[in-house]
Amino acid sequence: MNETICVIDDDQDLRESISEILEANGFRVISFENAEAALLEFQSHVPSLAIVDNMMPGMGGMAFIPILKKEHPQVKIVMITAFSTVENAVSAMRIGVDDYLAKPFKRDDLLVTVRRNLEELKFEQQLAAPGIDNALSCLSNQIRRQILMLLSSKGKMKFMDITRHLKISDHTKVNFHLKNLKMNHLVSHDKEKFYGITLQGNKMIDCLSMLSKNIS
Repeated sequence: MNETICVIDDDQDLRESISEILEANGFRVISFENAEAALLEFQSHVPSLAIVDNMMPGMGGMAFIPILKKEHPQVKIVMITAFSTVENAVSAMRIGVDDYLAKPFKRDDLLVTVRRNLEELKFEQQLAAPGIDNALSCLSNQIRRQILMLLSSKGKMKFMDITRHLKISDHTKVNFHLKNLKMNHLVSHDKEKFYGITLQGNKMIDCLSMLSKNIS
């Protein structure tokens, strides 16, 4: 993993405990005891996710988060709070909080929350790629999804191999869907007449996988 997570909490014991858990699970962690120091650091190094305590001396979480979200809207924010009421959760969401952890929380609660938000961030980044709307529209068709998944798992394949694996006797239909995938830059066709998945196609596989997880 190469995601950087920032932990901002004036409680040294809790800050160090969170950092140790995350580092032990492969994350790069930076930490600060106050929001002001974090903002200075973010001018040159922006994390993927920030874990922010709600109550801190100086600038508290509710004041810090709108500033962070305005300057770096792509950063996922998890608030640590001792008051996990619906009213507080709604207020936090309104200022840009993506998720929250209610004290006291367990190690697994922390890791599940962090991984869920990083997965959402990855999905959002995939959706922001050029041409992604057209690509998603293209994959609304089940046969095109099947072709993309097949090429992802099998590698390069010739036309007749694709039709045989899909068990579709109508070759014109398969050819039509392959052309649609090529037009959206999800599939390529080389001089040896092999079809293969492109980098954009692999990104779409990731999107489909994450959509499937979120739906299930």
